[in-house]
Amino acid sequence: MKDSQKTKRTVPVPSVGADGEQPISRMTTSSIAEKERESNPPEEEYREKQRMDIQAYLPTVTMSELYQNVYQSRPPVIDGLLYPGTYLFAGASKVGKSFLMAQLAYHVSTGLPLWGYPVHKGTVLSLALEDDYRRLQERLNRMFGVEATDDLFLSICAKQIGNGLEDQLNRFVREHPNTRLIIVDVLQRVRESGGEKYSYANDYETVVKLKQIADSNEICLLVVHHTRKQQADDKFDMISGTNGLAGVADGAFLLQKEKRTDITATLDIVGRNQQDQRLYLTRDMEHLTWLLDRVETELWIEPPDPVLEAVSTFITAERPSWAGTATELAEALKLYMKPNALAMRLNVRAGRLLAEYHIRYENTRTHAGRSISLTLEPPEA
Repeated sequence: MKDSQKTKRTVPVPSVGADGEQPISRMTTSSIAEKERESNPPEEEYREKQRMDIQAYLPTVTMSELYQNVYQSRPPVIDGLLYPGTYLFAGASKVGKSFLMAQLAYHVSTGLPLWGYPVHKGTVLSLALEDDYRRLQERLNRMFGVEATDDLFLSICAKQIGNGLEDQLNRFVREHPNTRLIIVDVLQRVRESGGEKYSYANDYETVVKLKQIADSNEICLLVVHHTRKQQADDKFDMISGTNGLAGVADGAFLLQKEKRTDITATLDIVGRNQQDQRLYLTRDMEHLTWLLDRVETELWIEPPDPVLEAVSTFITAERPSWAGTATELAEALKLYMKPNALAMRLNVRAGRLLAEYHIRYENTRTHAGRSISLTLEPPEA
């Protein structure tokens, strides 16, 4: 009986809540082995704590650290009009969305300017999921004649989001690394079927999955969608579905006519990478292409940056590259700036330096310290 009682007294006592207390008698009867287990938990318990720490970890970066990094911007698809990211293109049924999609696809795949906007040539994939190949042939021939291009790929079928579409699009980009634009016409044909089809969460998740494809491949994904018949104070609230669609997209285009029989239309544009615009279009009834009449909101042009101007006069065809420290660069540019301030300024504006002046800026850390390199890159043909 005494041995039994002695055994019970050496059993580990369960921990208590923060407001509770352990009896002194129990604390003093803990064995040495128990104290070792408390200071050296079993391997599985240790691993569980590690997992909990990883799950609770929140990655952060300070403002100073943020300025130390260089984030190269992605060049636009069409200057001032279309940028890498995921965009909704909405309009009523039979308003002319598919013809405008064909126009965008053709101009990007050929590099021909559109309405005076410079176009960056690249491979285009157009998923015309409400058409057949005969109709596509007739449409493209009427719009552009027989001047065909091998950089425009067309398909009338695709899998659904969450059921293979992501793999199809990622594989296409891997096989065509110069891809700039993918058009999905229309969203409803690739949406997952389910009971929550029109919920905010489902709409949001739908665009998130498409956005992951666009962002990871640094391309533009243009998703055609319909509008609802009800009018709204904010025109973009007319996009069919919940706000989850537009909420996660990088921007939206809205094509509208006052009357279905009109040959004129307005194209409203909003986006994270461009200012709001309204374009007034007229339909060329012979070729069924859209022509630009006027732009209501002129593009705002950022004023010249004296630092970037100095770099552009320093890096030329005669001296296409340079490498050194921030101190050496400040002396070479003859700028009255602290070297650290100069480096941070160029870190933040590296994208603009590349886009406007075709000079690639890199700031790397070496054993000797930070090193800056500037390289002149020829503009795209």
